[in-house]
Amino acid sequence: MGEKDCGMPLWGTWGPTTPIGAPQRKGPTSATFMPWLVMGVGALSNTLQGRTGNPWLAGAGLLVFNSLYVAVVRAAFDVRARAAAWPYWLLGTLAAVTYALAIGYGGSWMLFFPLMSLAGGTLLRGRPLFVFLFVASASAGAIAGRGNGDPWDSATIGYGTFVSGMVTAAILGLFAANRQLHATQGELARTAVEKERLRFSRDLHDLLGHTLSVVVVKAEAVRRLAPRDVDAALAQAADIEAVGRQALTEIREAVTGYRQGSLTTELDRARSALEAGGIEPVVRQSGPPLSPQAGALLGWVVREGVTNAVRHSGATRCEIEVRVDGGRARLTITDDGRGPASSHSPAGGGGAGLTRLAEDGGTGLAGLTGGGGTGLTGLAERLAAAGGTLDAGADGRRGFRLVAELPEDADVLPEVEGVSR
Repeated sequence: MGEKDCGMPLWGTWGPTTPIGAPQRKGPTSATFMPWLVMGVGALSNTLQGRTGNPWLAGAGLLVFNSLYVAVVRAAFDVRARAAAWPYWLLGTLAAVTYALAIGYGGSWMLFFPLMSLAGGTLLRGRPLFVFLFVASASAGAIAGRGNGDPWDSATIGYGTFVSGMVTAAILGLFAANRQLHATQGELARTAVEKERLRFSRDLHDLLGHTLSVVVVKAEAVRRLAPRDVDAALAQAADIEAVGRQALTEIREAVTGYRQGSLTTELDRARSALEAGGIEPVVRQSGPPLSPQAGALLGWVVREGVTNAVRHSGATRCEIEVRVDGGRARLTITDDGRGPASSHSPAGGGGAGLTRLAEDGGTGLAGLTGGGGTGLTGLAERLAAAGGTLDAGADGRRGFRLVAELPEDADVLPEVEGVSR
């Protein structure tokens, strides 16, 4: 894997404000740092012109230095190579060759110290980098100033050695951070989209599941009443029209994310739906008023529980009790239907039926983990996000019992955007 494969867009022009999905320029590669080898042109010129002692040895030193420099820089942009030990051994060898050439020839050969530092800046990070730069810059300054006739000032060489490595590492680190920030932005955007999809799917399931169940029940009532009681049948038909109009309004609100539920409204609708389904409703409330958010969330539980009772229980009586006491609200829905053994349980539905819930794992949140976030599973997740719980299971030998609890003053419901906004 070379530098092209490591995916390090460190030298582009994008930053934290770049739009997600905007094209990015290619980051630096090892080739970005190869032109700096031009700093060795002076040493090469002196060697070719014979102004350097032992020109064959000097030429070999130049070749070895350049080869090591290229190898170290290329390894710095290879993810797999950086995890191995050999690039760091190459850097150590490059340092040894640099010291040998600088001590042996001096003059323009001292410029190999900044080049060595630059190679180290591409490979090292953190404390190893600081130690490397401190030792290299101090020793480079000492070597440069050992002779009074040396034209290269020791402070200049030492400073240049330190800065070349530090600036290289800082720039690469900065653009690496920008790359990670851009990736995080993309992940946050994807998370926001998924969260909104989950909110909408939950709202749509809860809205349409309940509404269509009520429409079906009332339509059956119209069919039964029409032959013998036209007025009663017309009243049920008017209810169907009202339910349909209300459903359209709620769907529009759910789409825009501003649906505000109400426990009182849902209790009234529950009475109507249960009566239309031939189930006797018994509703009891006690305790102080709930906060709007807590009431809205319990309203969703009433809607789901009653819908399942009408569709699947075969019950003749359904009790709904709301009790607020000791800082917590408790909603209990109990029916006398077939319970977990109901043969009318839907085969699928992703957790939409009470029977399926009981068969999947008993009571509590542990039994509500399947189903993709709809029905009782979605309600359990919503209640958990608000600090509450949802339990469901058989009520004795017959019937079914659904119990929801949460703080009475729950003001922040992180996962219930469609309810709390």
